[in-house]
Amino acid sequence: MTTTEQVRDERPTTVAAADTAAPAPGAGRAQFLSWATLAMMTTASVANLRPSPSMAIYGLAAVFLYLLPAVVFLLPTALVSAELASGWPGGVYRWVSEGLSKPLGFLAVWCQFAMTIAYYPSLLAYVASTFAYVIDPSLADNGLYIAVVIVVIYWSGVLISSRGTKAVAGLSSMGLVIGTLIPGVVLVALGLVFLAQGNPSAAPMDGGHVLPPWTGLASLVLIVNNFLSYAGMEMNGVHVSALREPGKQYPRAMFTATGLVLLIFILPALAISWVMPSENLSLTAGVMQAFQGFFDHFHVGWLTKVVGVLLVAAALGGMLTWLAGPSKGLLMVSRQEGYLPPVLQKLNKNGVPRNIMVAQGVLTTLIALLYAFIPDVSSAYWIFSVVTTQIYLVVYLLMFAAVIRLRATRPHQPRGFRVPAVHLVAGIGFAASVGAMCIGFVPPEQFGGGPVWRYVLTVGGGLLVLGFLAPLAFLTFRKPHWVAAEHRGSGTVE
Repeated sequence: MTTTEQVRDERPTTVAAADTAAPAPGAGRAQFLSWATLAMMTTASVANLRPSPSMAIYGLAAVFLYLLPAVVFLLPTALVSAELASGWPGGVYRWVSEGLSKPLGFLAVWCQFAMTIAYYPSLLAYVASTFAYVIDPSLADNGLYIAVVIVVIYWSGVLISSRGTKAVAGLSSMGLVIGTLIPGVVLVALGLVFLAQGNPSAAPMDGGHVLPPWTGLASLVLIVNNFLSYAGMEMNGVHVSALREPGKQYPRAMFTATGLVLLIFILPALAISWVMPSENLSLTAGVMQAFQGFFDHFHVGWLTKVVGVLLVAAALGGMLTWLAGPSKGLLMVSRQEGYLPPVLQKLNKNGVPRNIMVAQGVLTTLIALLYAFIPDVSSAYWIFSVVTTQIYLVVYLLMFAAVIRLRATRPHQPRGFRVPAVHLVAGIGFAASVGAMCIGFVPPEQFGGGPVWRYVLTVGGGLLVLGFLAPLAFLTFRKPHWVAAEHRGSGTVE
């Protein structure tokens, strides 16, 4: 999963304008993007192996639990973001501001930033548990070890990002290949060979297990994590106008990307379920547990450390690109409209919003320390993943509402792509997002023992404080002089 950078990349407008004029022979021609390229870009921005253990718990039912949110959330998000991006370049802040209001636009871009505060602890907990299999697998469930690794890696990332290193982009681009495709293919191939040798699957693979067992809402709670797994589809909507025939090619690209994303998510989850019983599966170290199980079975256990290094390197590359992206988007909007105090708008000599990253790091560190005090690392990982999802879903609720209102208030605004049956598509996405938020407050059946009120208070408190109270405070105490000097006179404080 990646995030959208706000108020950036005006290229779609330029390309769209170029499409209307036939360039003279020999002159610079409009550079079109093929639908296949866009499909691969979208796949790279969404697919990864990290959520596989969460769904491997369900065995064959993981197929259904991936397909359902893909239909009701993934596709509506992709289609709606394409219409908004082709009509209003600039990202979710502009979409929501134009469709609803500027304060709600700030709420949207804030939530894209705030979700990373809970996201980094869960991402780096996965990194720590994966790296444990390189040095000492027993550390994978050690809360103190997880907390120390999160703090050290995060602040190291801040130091690297504050220097504006150009190597970060290269690390991220390699992540899909070395950290997702190669390990994913190896994992599935080993799983197929494992079954072909006559070994029984740890999870039942018969028709009676196509759907998850129904024991109430708690039996479906892990599906909420899939909404976060699919988040990020909206980022490639900015490229819709770079297609030669957006109306035909964009849906083709999105359906292709959806299929590829589902394969990358589903097949490794199934492979893990073949070798790891659900009761022994760690949500942070499940991928490495499966690799170790397969490699030990084939007497090449030393390869576990190699795969661990690949997964860690890819995850760290992705983290570095995430680190500055959301904060830059929030900063650009805040400098134009004065949403943040001047101290948080300052850039270092490399143009990086270091003060925002440091403030974010303080909160991330406090959250990370909870791993040292919560006995079950998997429970902590799940809680932070749910809080992340809850905050990010606010962005999608606003986005779906904005596209419907813009259809009514700005029907003649030029758009490179129009969602067919937009009220139905956006309505399904909105309802699915609300449903996911509600289900997220139900403790999953895999995490029994703790009081329900504590789980609800933690998830609800994270959503309330990070998602709503913090941006409300900035809007309430906002001052006219918070608008950056270069934008005064052009922007308005509402």
